[in-house]
Amino acid sequence: MASLYGSAHLQAPSPAPARAPQRIVSLVPALTETLFAIGAGPQVVGVSSYDQFPPEVKKLPQVGALLDPDTERILALRPDLVITYGSQLNAEAQFARAGIRTYSYRHGGIATVLESLRDLAMLTGHRADGERIARDLQARFDAVRARVRGRRRLRTMVVFEHDPGTLRSMFVSGGIGFLHDMLDIAGGEDVFGDVKRESVQPSMETLISRAPEVIVEIRGNLPSNIDAERRAWLALTTVPAVKNGRVHFLAGEYLVVPGPRVAQGVEAFARTLHPDAYR
Repeated sequence: MASLYGSAHLQAPSPAPARAPQRIVSLVPALTETLFAIGAGPQVVGVSSYDQFPPEVKKLPQVGALLDPDTERILALRPDLVITYGSQLNAEAQFARAGIRTYSYRHGGIATVLESLRDLAMLTGHRADGERIARDLQARFDAVRARVRGRRRLRTMVVFEHDPGTLRSMFVSGGIGFLHDMLDIAGGEDVFGDVKRESVQPSMETLISRAPEVIVEIRGNLPSNIDAERRAWLALTTVPAVKNGRVHFLAGEYLVVPGPRVAQGVEAFARTLHPDAYR
């Protein structure tokens, strides 16, 4: 199970080039979005196989992803910067031998989203745009906190994966990571907040004992048979969220990609948990 969710850092051969990179390959969809948001899109020459946003990325060469980076194709694109996941040590070593800088990224929480945004903005020559976007994100987070302040924090479970039409092989947000942070800002209490992992695979017994008042399922896209997905939860009628009709399905890539659209996800969570705050 690949993690949805940290830190990032630049790795450079010595001496490091002073000028901003002009040929960037990104293997991290969240950071591809960030590059385009800060105005560095024209500098991107290759993206991962999972990049979908913004639409311009679909015209760019795809060079694999976390588990299958096509290093030969990446090298053929003559990049001067490759954005990698922190676990891609072999690929990073190969790029270093070729004299190519890498920016090594590991998923984290909201703080990591802002940190990597500022890092890439400075690295690519778009510092002012990066600071502007970071300030805008923080302002939107603060606005959500203000809206939900004083309202009871509902015990909530955020589900991001399970087998279609059943509740088997379920993964939910744990007590660290961007999903947990999004829920916290939106005024929810994570029922697995005490489990200091980014994802948890709960048993049905554990799920029942945690007794979430709200369940939020998030997907990149809504499933084709949403009625079957809703019916699957009826097996757990003793869970308050199921009993009270508070199982919600939210769809959108911004919910599962920790990039510059993360504030949109926070707002969606808040509207779901505290609809009265938006009337």
